[in-house]
Amino acid sequence: MDNITDRKNFAVATAKEAGALALEYFTNRDTLVIDQKGTQDWVSEADRNVETFIRERITNSFPDDGIYGEEHEAKAGSSGFDWVIDPIDGTTNFVNGIPAWTIVLAGVSNRQTQLGVIYEPNVDETYVAVRGEGVTLNGQSIQVASDVELASGTVSVGYSNRVEASNVIPVIAALVEGGALYHRNASGALSLAYVAAGRLLGYIEEHMNAWDCLAGQLMIAEAGGEIEDQDAESMIRDGGRVIAGTPDVFGTLKLICDRAWNI
Repeated sequence: MDNITDRKNFAVATAKEAGALALEYFTNRDTLVIDQKGTQDWVSEADRNVETFIRERITNSFPDDGIYGEEHEAKAGSSGFDWVIDPIDGTTNFVNGIPAWTIVLAGVSNRQTQLGVIYEPNVDETYVAVRGEGVTLNGQSIQVASDVELASGTVSVGYSNRVEASNVIPVIAALVEGGALYHRNASGALSLAYVAAGRLLGYIEEHMNAWDCLAGQLMIAEAGGEIEDQDAESMIRDGGRVIAGTPDVFGTLKLICDRAWNI
């Protein structure tokens, strides 16, 4: 297995297996061991064990690849291809019994995201993107919404304890003043996938980690949307802001964010 098609097929299969394992934990949440990493920042044994499962699958199939994940230490690789994984994006939803969480795998080489898979087990939806080859939802091509103005759609807004909570207020205010609805489901990866599928017009967050956003950003770009140009290796190292949307609203979203975050 050394080409992008093999890696894509592997990622899809692994995400679905990981999703089935996560669903077992989700069904038995009353016995789940949960820890708090920070304000509104949770981690459970499900997160750790699902990531271990994914890492073992990668190591067995691609022993020379690097692995970067949310819950365990990075593993340096020698192949030039790195996996960036979030075992359960939306842990707050997960531990509270809200069926809005997802499994995320991204593949990076040459400082760019080459493939992304986002699997939502509760509704059995699989988003798959390969650079230059488009994006699919359950095997069907998808596109971002077209000819929908900001005042006629919904933008998802994320935030975390890594930034000042007050910074999100002017963003939401500007969206409301512009006639848009705003949305937050506590899973940035899933929200980015919804933008690619035309369900949301955009997604904005002042700081995201690479495992939360690389796969979804590639999906939006491959679905005809716009994202900020970022170096994937820098995102893996430091994270960064995420602004993504349809061509109709991207410029406005960027202006809103620049003003709110004093860029």
